[in-house]
Amino acid sequence: MAFHLRREEVLDGDQLGQMLEESPAKAAQALLMAAGQGIVEAQLLLGQILLDGRGIERDPALARRWFAIAANQGNAMAHNMLGRCLEHGWGGEVDVADAARHYRFAADAGLDWGLYNYANLLATGRGVATDPVAALQCYRLAAEKGHAKSMNLLGRYLEDGVHCPVDVPAAHEWYRRSAEGGDFRGQFSHAGILAARGRVEQALAWLRQALVGGNANFLKVAAAALEEATQPEIRAMAVDYRSRLTELGARP
Repeated sequence: MAFHLRREEVLDGDQLGQMLEESPAKAAQALLMAAGQGIVEAQLLLGQILLDGRGIERDPALARRWFAIAANQGNAMAHNMLGRCLEHGWGGEVDVADAARHYRFAADAGLDWGLYNYANLLATGRGVATDPVAALQCYRLAAEKGHAKSMNLLGRYLEDGVHCPVDVPAAHEWYRRSAEGGDFRGQFSHAGILAARGRVEQALAWLRQALVGGNANFLKVAAAALEEATQPEIRAMAVDYRSRLTELGARP
């Protein structure tokens, strides 16, 4: 019996997630059919599972093509994902200027990830002219939409007074919200504030969460910072961070 998804089922993210867990190959088959019928949400999701190799053979080049098809229909997340492919060379050549164009479309549509990714290029001058003020504005808009990574970066701007007035209480609040939103850098930032206030046990709890989610680049920088901590319990966490680096195959 053929496995089908109706349009309303494609739009049901919870159901699709369950299907991908229970029978990823069948879910992928259904998405292929729906994408071929022109359902833009299916095209976007198909691109994602092709990128991840979930339920289907990994094929970044084909993922990139499906993102482009969905983007041509005006889907903001598809523009964002096509931008990611172009920025990082997934499934084709790197073209950061074109990535910026797609991020800008997603940002103008109000997509939090589009705002974040476009802000990163504005902040670094990759693919666009450097514009730290515009980058800050994009991070702020994304943070206000609930984007956890942007919350942490907005906190950094506010704490350091970079292109905005210093507002330490607001910075600390954004760190807290970022941590609770699941961003490992936000968790580390929030832990630092808690440790400075003497709330060591709470700080350690957030540091453990950041350790689980953090990538190699973050862990290396974080470990060096932890080694400079005044509290011995916090300083001891550096050993765990460097051990995790070894597990990831990175030089501690």
